[in-house]
Amino acid sequence: MTTHIAPRTWQRSTFGTLLRVETRKLLDTRTSRIMTAVLVVVAVALVAGRGVVTGTADLFTLAGTAGAAFGILLPVLGILSITGEWHHRTALTTFTLEPRRARVLVAKCVPVLVAAALACVLAVLVALPVTAVAASVAGVEASWRLEPYELLGWIATMVLVTAQGLALGLLVLNAPAAIVIYLVSPMVWSFVGQLGKGGKAMAQWLDLNSTSDVLMSGDVTGGDLARLAASVTVWIVVPAVVGTLRVLRSDVT
Repeated sequence: MTTHIAPRTWQRSTFGTLLRVETRKLLDTRTSRIMTAVLVVVAVALVAGRGVVTGTADLFTLAGTAGAAFGILLPVLGILSITGEWHHRTALTTFTLEPRRARVLVAKCVPVLVAAALACVLAVLVALPVTAVAASVAGVEASWRLEPYELLGWIATMVLVTAQGLALGLLVLNAPAAIVIYLVSPMVWSFVGQLGKGGKAMAQWLDLNSTSDVLMSGDVTGGDLARLAASVTVWIVVPAVVGTLRVLRSDVT
């Protein structure tokens, strides 16, 4: 009597599993640990430093001080998380274990975007005791003003600039090149904005750093949203789509 053994079927990974794997990658690598440590240290140093040196006792102002570092470090973290597979030549292994590449890319982006939001929450938590101490030292009344639209707008801004880093990393798949493009672009738009009315109008529509400022404003017009949508399309949507198509169609070695 012949016994037939059913072949083992390949079980696809769930999206939750992919999220856990990519989150672990974000936290386990030496580069990511260094970036995370730098984010925390810089956030604490900037918030505490401003409170001590200037005597500022306004909660949202102190928390927003960390944004100067977040606006650079978070996009760089996004770039490194996307390009790491190609830098370390592990993309072939990753896509062999999970052939559905689009799911892998989404799973890579989600933890970084969540980290951007959590970084803002961290800045607020650090600013709480600093506000109290600064008010006590300066002999002034502390301001605990924290308007919901300002906080949510600030978090949305940090998420957008982080998404810009992810999109550039996906488009270029080279960390140094993507980082240079991201860091140089504000200087380029500053120069373009000085090139007469045409240059100023172009910068007002395409400079994401400028158009995203309206997110923290309580008075947003349709024109503001249109300019924000245009800059998001140019700097996030188009690079992300082109980069995704490139990854989906290219041979990985």
